[in-house]
Formats: sequence, structure tokens, C-alpha cells
Amino acid sequence: MKKQNATKFLFLAPFMISLLLFWVIPLFTGLGISFTDWDFISPEMSFVGLENYVDIFTDPDFSKAVWNTIVFSLGTIIPSIVLGLCFALVLQKKFTGSSTYQMLTFSPWITPAVAVSLVWSWIFEPSRGYANHLLEFLGLPPLEWLHSSETAMLGIIIFTVWKSIGWTMIFYMGALERVPKSIYEAATLDGCNSISKFFHITLPMISPTTYFLAVVNIISAIQVFDQIEVMTQGGPGGSTSTLLYLYYERAFQNFQMGAASAVAMVILFITLVLSIIGARMAKQHVHYE
Repeated sequence: MKKQNATKFLFLAPFMISLLLFWVIPLFTGLGISFTDWDFISPEMSFVGLENYVDIFTDPDFSKAVWNTIVFSLGTIIPSIVLGLCFALVLQKKFTGSSTYQMLTFSPWITPAVAVSLVWSWIFEPSRGYANHLLEFLGLPPLEWLHSSETAMLGIIIFTVWKSIGWTMIFYMGALERVPKSIYEAATLDGCNSISKFFHITLPMISPTTYFLAVVNIISAIQVFDQIEVMTQGGPGGSTSTLLYLYYERAFQNFQMGAASAVAMVILFITLVLSIIGARMAKQHVHYE
């Protein structure tokens, strides 16, 4: 028995060491820094207690970042899931070129975010970009897109949804493949049409995947950074500054590492709570089913 335990420990040791070095220690280090006034440069730091947390919760920039994060989350999660399911329903059917269409739909997800963000910055360019040319073709007025605080977040949302559809589609295609065909056959014999099958069979059977995608997309939305840094740098006027971008500004632009660590702890807490809620909801739903 001791030999077996030693063998298990040896196999687990690399993972546990990396977990300790790159997650546990940095986590508690960041928590400790959040109670100090460290400026990221000076070797000295002073303990300030909960001052950083009080400051961020009374800071208008923090409130704005929370609101921007909520708007971004709602604006990206729902369309990504709905459109990903629609693409999966269409492309799961085998037809000429279906594999090519799947590859093309998935390709934005595996393309580096920085590269495609630069391309979309040009697409949203007010005077020469394709976005306003499309609006003009449809008879709609042009927009300032990333150059206006009223439309900058919309541009970020459109880009993120476009990039996320393929990833969501792949998960839904796997979920649709696991739905037993016998259930559809029995429903057909009972006289159910395609719409009834979709709402009463397909959606309930793939609901665990939907819960999983919702939780993962929420966490990803809270941690969004690349496209905001490349396309808007949090502007104009802070209209696209989210929680993670606020952390970046506090830490690496203002050199307020204590305040930045406090923001990071808030992000971690929100992510943890959402993960627990999502896991329990999915577990309860699967048990109910």
C-alpha cells in the first residue's frame, strides 16, 4: 500500500508543484499585496488594510468598469450561444462542403486575437472601413464605431461574437451527436413536427452543454482584454474599460499595484461565485432530467 501511495505521489508531483508555483503562491502573494500601497517599483511597501478595497468600491472608474463588463457579457454570451447553436444545427447535416464550412466557421477562434483585432480595427474605420460601406449599402447612416463612446462597445461585442461562434458551434455539434436518434423517431411516430422536436427534445437534451457554455463564456467575458487593448485601449472616455482592463491600468500604467491586486481579487471572487452557481445549476438540471 505504501508503495502504491508513493507511486501515485510521484505521478501527481509535477502537477502539484506547478500548481503551487504558478497558482497557489501567486494567488496568496496577490492577496497580500492588495492590503499594501506597493507602487510596483519601490522595494518598500506599507500595510494599509482594507483601504484599497474601500477606494475601488467608491471609485467611479470601478463602477463604470463593472457596468461595461456586464454590458459586454450580455452582449456577447447570448448571441454567441444562439448563433453557435444555429450553425451547429445547419452544419451537422452532411452535405457537400459541410466540412469546409465548419473549418471556416471555427477558424476565427484559433486565429490570434491581436492579429484579427487589427483587421477589425480597420473594418470599423469610419471613413474607409467595410462596416460603414455595408451600412451605406443598406441605406443606414454611418457610425463612428471605435471612435465614439456610444458605439465603441458595440464594435467590441460584434468582433467577440464573430470570433466565438465557431468555438460554441463545435461544442453544440458534439452535444447534438449524443442525442439518441430513437427519441426523434418516437416523436415522429407521435406526430411531432420539427419545431416541437427542437423545443421538447433537442433543447432539453443539450441543456448541460448550454449551461457549460454560459459559465465559460461569462468567465471569458470577465477576463476580456486583448481586443480592448488593441482596438480601443479602454476608450473613448473609458466606455470600453472592463474589470480586467481596469486592473491593467492600475498596475502597469498608474503603478498602483495594491489597488490593482484588490481589483484582481474582486475578479477572482466573481469568477469563483459564477462557477459555483453554474456548476450547481447544471448538476440540478441533469438530476432533474
